[in-house]
Amino acid sequence: MSRIDVVELDLNLFKVFEALYEEGGAGRAALRLGVTQSAISASLARLRRVYGDHLFERTGRGLRPTAKSQELRPVIAAALDKCRQSLQLISDQHATFSGRTLTLGLSDDYEIALGRSLIDIARTQAPGLRLIFKQTNSLLSGDALLGRQIDVALTAGTGTSRILGRKVLASGGYSCLTARVDAGQTLPLTLEAYLQRRHLLVSSSGFVGVVDEALAELGASRVVEAATTHFAALPHLLSGSDCIATLPTHAALALARVAPVHCQPCPLVLPRYSVELGWRMDGARDPVIQRMLALIEQVVAEGQESGLVSYGA
Repeated sequence: MSRIDVVELDLNLFKVFEALYEEGGAGRAALRLGVTQSAISASLARLRRVYGDHLFERTGRGLRPTAKSQELRPVIAAALDKCRQSLQLISDQHATFSGRTLTLGLSDDYEIALGRSLIDIARTQAPGLRLIFKQTNSLLSGDALLGRQIDVALTAGTGTSRILGRKVLASGGYSCLTARVDAGQTLPLTLEAYLQRRHLLVSSSGFVGVVDEALAELGASRVVEAATTHFAALPHLLSGSDCIATLPTHAALALARVAPVHCQPCPLVLPRYSVELGWRMDGARDPVIQRMLALIEQVVAEGQESGLVSYGA
């Protein structure tokens, strides 16, 4: 590989790299950048010569980044972020968000409860900004932020790191969901009745959840009929059954507003969790990051005040 000086390098190639990495295909990258697919292919060929690596391998579903590409990703993303921040220093307030995207990492319980409100408030207070919701959780969000796969995290904890900022917005508890029944048939849920029901578990592992840990301390257990990794599937999985699911209260309330499920307090005492914002410290001066952090905090606070979102016991 011949030595390439930055003076000779077309910096637009970094935008092509970013689009290919995030979109996973030349056609989608071309649509995103508003160029032809042949232009993307030509740029990829130049990138391959620069870095002496294939960078992306063709699969049945598009392009998959190589190990070298994964190594380059955070470095190139950081460089592009710095370029964007430099341009924002000379932009007027109305142009700050035009054409920008922000990737918010969150689990689907937060997306269910807060996603629509975040879209609405961004449309009015950050016009031109496009939000991307990307699934993550408290165990993965720190690495996702450091790897620049996401810009901001909203999870039940973001871990600790000197190069990550974090802010606790609230603490949350749990409620139960069942298939909706007539009001006259709904009685307060006792622990005995709770244990007699079959359960649907929401867990990344599919085997053990916070409920099982709490029950073990009481010398009790439950019957788990099935497990899923996403809260959004619960209304469908509960339909026509006598099963019960235990999930964060904010997601339970949100699902009960739009689906035929009934939300009620959980009779089992469960540990509370923190609702946390996380971000990279080196992006804290970015007006887009600053504005989105403030908007998320505002949406959480307004949801609590209106009763549409609850983080109660």
